[in-house]
Amino acid sequence: MSTPVPGPVRLPATVRPDDARRALVAGSVGNFVEWYEFGIYGYFATVIAARFFTPAGGSEVEGLVKAYASFALAFFFRPVGAAVFGRFGDRVGRRPALVLVVCLMTGATASIGLLPTYASIGAAAPWLLTLLRILQGLSAGGEFGGAVSIMTESAPAGRRGLYGAWQSFTVALGLLAGAAVAVVLASVLTPSQLHGWGWRVPFLLTLPLGLLALRLRLRLPAEEPAARVRPGRTQRRPGETARAVVLGVGRVMGWSAAGYTFLVVLPSYLQSTLGTSFQRALLGTVLANLGFAASILPAGKLSDRIGRRAVMAAGALLVAALALPLLHLLQDPGGPAYLKGAALLAAGAGVGLIAGPGPAMLAEMFPARVRCTGLGLAYALSNAVFSGCAGLIITEVVERTGNVDVPGYYAATTCAVSAVALLTLRGDDHERALR
Repeated sequence: MSTPVPGPVRLPATVRPDDARRALVAGSVGNFVEWYEFGIYGYFATVIAARFFTPAGGSEVEGLVKAYASFALAFFFRPVGAAVFGRFGDRVGRRPALVLVVCLMTGATASIGLLPTYASIGAAAPWLLTLLRILQGLSAGGEFGGAVSIMTESAPAGRRGLYGAWQSFTVALGLLAGAAVAVVLASVLTPSQLHGWGWRVPFLLTLPLGLLALRLRLRLPAEEPAARVRPGRTQRRPGETARAVVLGVGRVMGWSAAGYTFLVVLPSYLQSTLGTSFQRALLGTVLANLGFAASILPAGKLSDRIGRRAVMAAGALLVAALALPLLHLLQDPGGPAYLKGAALLAAGAGVGLIAGPGPAMLAEMFPARVRCTGLGLAYALSNAVFSGCAGLIITEVVERTGNVDVPGYYAATTCAVSAVALLTLRGDDHERALR
């Protein structure tokens, strides 16, 4: 006899266009705030290392490693946030979960801009920063599952890939906004001003951004909780959701690793390993992010026509092939600037081919009653292992081995594994209704 289990979210047979657009905007704006913050932490990693993790006479490289360790720790709290807020979103509703996570993210990020430094309060400074990073990790873990669920569930027929791609597109916008703020501050402030107080400005800017996101999310229409019991539903086999989460991690690990390698960690790598100036390192990152942003929405739209598998696998293979040649080009002091710029654009575009269809692909892997939790966990675990550790692994291994090709090997290997996992996708998944 079948056991009644929680059923799916009951959306109207035809979602009103206004409600679909409202869900799209409200889901996207929180992602923008989240990734703006994670971007600025990566871009200012060398400054943060000096202010919070490097006591007088300490090693700059050791301080940078500690800064990335704090960065990684926040990512390891993402799966916890995905489980807690995902369960809340599946049981209570997408809207209240999204309201909670944007409040937590905004408060924690703005507080970083107010923290006293190591010079002011000593060893308490890095611990306070790490505590705020943990709160950010919890909120970020809950953000993705709720945002992608509400965006894909509200998407018009045949446009789920495009609607989901807006999640990734606002990630790119957030990273670009963080890079733009960093470039402006580095251009108008002296190094002493930037290290003294200028680094606080981008963190404090999240306060008005977060309030805007909160207002938009409070205007979302209420939906029926996904975990409302429905008769006639059969229980899924034990472990089926867990297996789907593991498979999801494999499919997006290249997105996580290559995305952070080329879009966030690159400035610190160029500065600490290749001796590039702060401004030039940020310019290279901006080019990679522009390529990333430019390819995301077309990739999501294309995946609605030809399927997620073809588009995402092509992106993973492109990044795997380009990673090492790109680094060799960047390492060549005599290499033409236009070729370096083109290579960075291409690397970013390759990551965008994976990231565009990625949210819809994950949403299609899970039924509505566990969608927030399942896709949130797959994404958070992938980010915890392959994104959050990227800066720490790359900086430490380069320091110990002297091999400056480490970032290329890291991105190429993870994307190759993802390409294999993506081949397990069915070619018609994009045509099927969400469960």
